[in-house]
Amino acid sequence: MLLQSVRDAILYHEGLLRSETIRPHERADYEEYYVHLTQFLEILKKEYRAVENDVGVPLADLHV
Repeated sequence: MLLQSVRDAILYHEGLLRSETIRPHERADYEEYYVHLTQFLEILKKEYRAVENDVGVPLADLHV
């Protein structure tokens, strides 16, 4: 569930960064947060792969 939540946050921020709703002086903060989210997702994927066989659900089936 954590993997999918972070993935959803990434998708939301991708859309937000493409929109014109962010003020120019706020854009850098949103971009930095987006980078942190993508890095966090990669860490979570790595951790999940370590227990993937125990869990019994392949990472690919989680659609992240």
